[in-house]
Amino acid sequence: MEFTYGQAILIGAIQGITELFPISSLGHAILIPAWIGGSFKEFISDENQTYLLISIAMHLASSFALFLVFRKRWFNLIGGSFRAIKTRNYQSTPFRVLAYIVIATIPVGVLGLAFEEYFQQIFGNPSFSAVFLTINGLILISAERLSRRDLAHEFHDSDAEIDNRVDAKSALVIGFGQSLALFAGISRFGVTMSAGLLRKLNHSVASDFAFLLSLPVILGASVIKLPELFTTDANQFLGQILAGSIVSFIGTYISVTFLVRWFKTRTLYPFAIYCLVAGIASFLRFS
Repeated sequence: MEFTYGQAILIGAIQGITELFPISSLGHAILIPAWIGGSFKEFISDENQTYLLISIAMHLASSFALFLVFRKRWFNLIGGSFRAIKTRNYQSTPFRVLAYIVIATIPVGVLGLAFEEYFQQIFGNPSFSAVFLTINGLILISAERLSRRDLAHEFHDSDAEIDNRVDAKSALVIGFGQSLALFAGISRFGVTMSAGLLRKLNHSVASDFAFLLSLPVILGASVIKLPELFTTDANQFLGQILAGSIVSFIGTYISVTFLVRWFKTRTLYPFAIYCLVAGIASFLRFS
């Protein structure tokens, strides 16, 4: 197998830039090498799942960047929840918001473990990713058309606002929506935000909750699979993985700070159109 530093840096850039854009980082990590072709295309479909492990490692780098951007909120949520448990104040905002995050994370964790083998089998297939990227575009358009702009409250993005607008049922529905991102080509952030919009959250709160939900899932999947990097063929690419992960970290940090501002006033439509065009073009190319 061949996996160069240049390819690793490219994949790191793709992962970092697209992780929180609603266009699917995994889908692009498959489709771009497939479009490039040659040994790069062959590498992404290796039967030993080496490329999947490399992608997961770069997701871990993204999770570090996510935590850094939202570190104050995470410290507040975790610290506030411990204080709530100690004082039995289970109606406190940090405890309730963290509970909603846990509830929304359960479906993707359970389904991911239950169907892990199936998702690994279809990972690396550009035809599947093209189809799911197209579906992702349709999901984004549908969510925008079925939701309403709430301009009066569009700029509130706090834990208190999440506590006020999200409940356990909404968190569970959003969690099942997030599970669609197990298919490479469906954006985790995009489908999570779309599910929030369909639950009548405004754009600001839907995106804010989606940002917070991204960290547990990415971090959990990375921690579970990371040991395999050192016990499989992936261990021969540790230098390349480190280089790509650094790029992924930087790209994620930049993209998240951009998107936090974007979704205060703008919609998912530009990303939806891009997904439809790229998905259909890729399907015609690889089917």
